[in-house]
Amino acid sequence: MYHKTTDFISDWTYEYQSTLKVFNNLTDESLTKKIDENVRTAGRLAWHITTSIGEMAHRTGLTFNTVDSNSAIPSTVNEIVRVYKEASENLLFEIKENWNDETLLVEDDMYGEKWKRGTTLAVIVNHQIHHRAQLTVVMRLLGLKVPGIYGPAKEEWEQIGIPAQD
Repeated sequence: MYHKTTDFISDWTYEYQSTLKVFNNLTDESLTKKIDENVRTAGRLAWHITTSIGEMAHRTGLTFNTVDSNSAIPSTVNEIVRVYKEASENLLFEIKENWNDETLLVEDDMYGEKWKRGTTLAVIVNHQIHHRAQLTVVMRLLGLKVPGIYGPAKEEWEQIGIPAQD
């Protein structure tokens, strides 16, 4: 749970930029390639990450421009990146302009439960991290480069002069 809006803003800014690094390594062709019938496509995962921002935040009373979670998955990475950037930047703007540390203690109905807004923001961050991790596995299986987020990715170890870790 977040107790300070500045902590959320700092975390979201890092996670938002990290997600963009991952999204920018997708290709238009990779968005629809199916690995297994029980695994979401890269496009579905990227779009879910994108649409979830507004879907969750709007339950707290924030009203910013985003895309409906039931909308069709775009056919281009550029469109997903554009919409993701807009939703992420709008979320940051709304928090900076309309919330303060006391606002984080307000409770909202979230999926039949009462969550403090500081908890909701933590869930939004963790939800994105969770699905971004799934996306990187799908990307590996598709043969796409995966960027390091919390440290070097396999391909990046060699660039810093260290043998790749297993």
